[in-house]
Amino acid sequence: MIGVTIQANESIDRALRRFKKKYERSGVLREFKKRTFFVKPSIDKRLSRMKAIRRQVRATMEQE
Repeated sequence: MIGVTIQANESIDRALRRFKKKYERSGVLREFKKRTFFVKPSIDKRLSRMKAIRRQVRATMEQE
């Protein structure tokens, strides 16, 4: 669970901004989206292979 303690004389906007940063870094929303629908293992493997290929192409393009 994500929580933010509000400091003395701290505005709500600043505390909310800190909370949003913690929320994004923790990956809660990403995990939620991942769990909302089922992906077949064969499709998951295919997508991971495609991502690896893209990563490899980008790495070779950066080296040149």
